Amino acid sequence: MKARTRAAAFLLTPFFLLFTAVMVVPIGYAVWLSLFTEKQSGLGFGGTETVFTGLDNYTAALGDQAFREGFGVLLGYCLFYIPLLLAGALGLALLLDSALARARRFFQLALFLPHAVPGIIAALIWVYLYTPQLSPVVQAMEAGGIGFDFFSPEGALPSVVNIALWEWLGYNMVIFYAALQAIDRSVLEAATVDGAGAWRIAFSIKVPLIRASLAMVGLFTVIGSLQLFTEPLILNKGTGSAVTSTWTPNMYAYTAAFDRNDYGLAAAASVLLALTAALLSFGVTRLTGRRKEKAA
Repeated sequence: MKARTRAAAFLLTPFFLLFTAVMVVPIGYAVWLSLFTEKQSGLGFGGTETVFTGLDNYTAALGDQAFREGFGVLLGYCLFYIPLLLAGALGLALLLDSALARARRFFQLALFLPHAVPGIIAALIWVYLYTPQLSPVVQAMEAGGIGFDFFSPEGALPSVVNIALWEWLGYNMVIFYAALQAIDRSVLEAATVDGAGAWRIAFSIKVPLIRASLAMVGLFTVIGSLQLFTEPLILNKGTGSAVTSTWTPNMYAYTAAFDRNDYGLAAAASVLLALTAALLSFGVTRLTGRRKEKAA
């Protein structure tokens, strides 16, 4: 027994050391940094000094309308993006898993390829496709009598959602398709013998059997949505877009740190965003856990 305990401790030690180095220490440093601020002495001719301010940075962040509006943008993004992603990825996976599907390998690769493109490159590609003077897509839409400004206040959120869908739809489709392939084929054959049609098999048998994968993708998507940063940052740079430098909480923290050199405020905003992500993750986990209990 002692030998097993020592072996387990030996094997787990590298993980906990790495976890402490890349997770615990940075989070602890961010919390510590959020309790201080830098102030200039005298009339501004002297140097700066670091002053302990307690929870003042948190109060300042929560009292800033731009920071609060960033969470409103995230809420709209999640309500728009998450259902489209889950439904689209699941629908594509079910189509590829159906008996009527042909060239599965080709379509898997074609749908997954956008995920292999770095987020910054993907955002730059779509900025080109959104720009009226350059984009063949916009020109085709205008020729068909469809006028839509992707950089307007009404079009900014759909533009960002479209980029994120293009990047992540194929990736999550592969996860769902792998889960569908793991289903015992004898179950599906028995349902077919009993007279179940394709729609019945898909939504009454296949989808319930991959509920764990749905919950996992949903959880990771919620966490990833709260980290929205790269796509709106690119849209903010020189496009005339309605996306501002504080459009999301992540962009607010970035602006506070690197444009205003207010690292305490940036750390406080980051900690508040991390707490929000933790609470939402806990809520999603509890919700999926209760559904599993009811299903059991």
